[in-house]
Amino acid sequence: MIPTVAFDLDGTLVDSAPDLHAALDRLMAARRLPGFARAEVTAMVGDGARVLIERALAARGQDYDPAALEQFLADYTAHAAVESRPFAGIAECLEGLAAAGWRLAVCTNKPVAAARELLGALGLARHFAAIGGGDSFPVRKPDPGHLRATLEAAGGDPARAAMVGDHRNDVLAAAGCGVPCVFAGWGYGTRAMAGDRPVAARPAEVPGLLRRLLGLE
Repeated sequence: MIPTVAFDLDGTLVDSAPDLHAALDRLMAARRLPGFARAEVTAMVGDGARVLIERALAARGQDYDPAALEQFLADYTAHAAVESRPFAGIAECLEGLAAAGWRLAVCTNKPVAAARELLGALGLARHFAAIGGGDSFPVRKPDPGHLRATLEAAGGDPARAAMVGDHRNDVLAAAGCGVPCVFAGWGYGTRAMAGDRPVAARPAEVPGLLRRLLGLE
């Protein structure tokens, strides 16, 4: 059976904070509200676009407004890859896993249209058999159903699969799905989110950790 690995997107595959930050600041400016520091933005990322907007508006003393989410999504999707780039070593990691016979997928809470736009613009989309966005299924991370549905869409089996991500949502989704998880130590999440999962300090360490976790060595 071909092994499958699902990667988180923001903070794992791609340093997307610059464009998320820029779109969020444009939204705030349109509402005559102050913008954010980069660290504030990365701390709000990981639970999907709606939660990002809820947190941003709450931080400025504002109630959630669906129109703000619609405005943000339209703007961000159109400018998702202006400054965002794959983390150093990601392209080599993906190419190496594909060459070794792994099936690859993306499991992200980012809306799937924005995820596809970003991955396509950065030349990464070709590596993935499936992209499971935050609006692709009835549930999203940390619900294990999101990871399970993404693996199924990629043609994978949880019995021979793993997750790679930088957020507690990735760890929880993997645990609920019964698959091992490698924590992306280079991402936006804190090391405490990893719990007892193995931490890769850089993408080059991921293939070896995956092989050990799935008993392929």
